[in-house]
Amino acid sequence: MKTTIAALAFLIVSTALLSNCSSPSAPTPTADVTINVLGQLGSNSFSPNPTTITAGQSVSWRNSDGIVHRMVQDASGFDSRDVSGGATTTPVTLGTRGTITYHCSIHPTMTGTIVVQ
Repeated sequence: MKTTIAALAFLIVSTALLSNCSSPSAPTPTADVTINVLGQLGSNSFSPNPTTITAGQSVSWRNSDGIVHRMVQDASGFDSRDVSGGATTTPVTLGTRGTITYHCSIHPTMTGTIVVQ
């Protein structure tokens, strides 16, 4: 009985100690190019705009505005999901050459262009 109680106490204490340990988080991936979201300014909503990258490079958006935005490719493609003010999106790698147009799905007058060379 004493062995069972000691084992149970050890298990409880070990679990409590381990729950307080912080595991290292994965590093946040960085993009080759970051586009700043400036606000609801039409084609001036993104900077730089247009943005030029090389095929295979990645792009992210940093929301410098105080409200939520969501960048989506006009044709089927990337979707940043909602991006709060001050946050940066997960990088999107663009591998096909051409001109990509996108907009904020919350504020459709916000438009941007990425030229992939």
